[in-house]
Amino acid sequence: MSCIKIIKDEDFGLKSIEFNNPRIRKGARGIIIREDGKIAIFNKTNKNEYKLPGGGIDPGETPQAAFIREALEETGCKVEIIKELGTIEEHKSLDNFKQISYLFVAKVLENNNSLNLTQKEKDEGARLLWLDKNEALKLITDCINNLKASEYENLYHSKFIVLRDKYILEYYLKN
Repeated sequence: MSCIKIIKDEDFGLKSIEFNNPRIRKGARGIIIREDGKIAIFNKTNKNEYKLPGGGIDPGETPQAAFIREALEETGCKVEIIKELGTIEEHKSLDNFKQISYLFVAKVLENNNSLNLTQKEKDEGARLLWLDKNEALKLITDCINNLKASEYENLYHSKFIVLRDKYILEYYLKN
């Protein structure tokens, strides 16, 4: 898969520092489309954060399997991947951390209307929204300057998450 974007500290007006054996995390995320054309957006109300569904890849798990699992956990939907978009990287040099996310588009096969949220997600006020693609992009774009930190995540990480998902959705809409 080709890399569609690398997000760096400079994207937020910060100066990158040299990585020193950085911690690397791999994730799987993307666009989940319902039959009516609306897409899944994960909103963490206590952080004023809007993002795409997805999360970390577990040991021994493929990116595809991770995305299907994350879709079920965060949206309550069984999905089928219909397209691979590529990858996106987050280079958080101030935390000596790189994240590589594998990006997918999936369609909903079945919705069991039951989210399996982590305690962190519950504490941050997580809820699922189904929105028009352009409305979703507007919410993601508009929240970046109004984010709030949580006990789990500082603004530095939250801004990377939101900008990452903005780029993913923009890339999807153009291709």
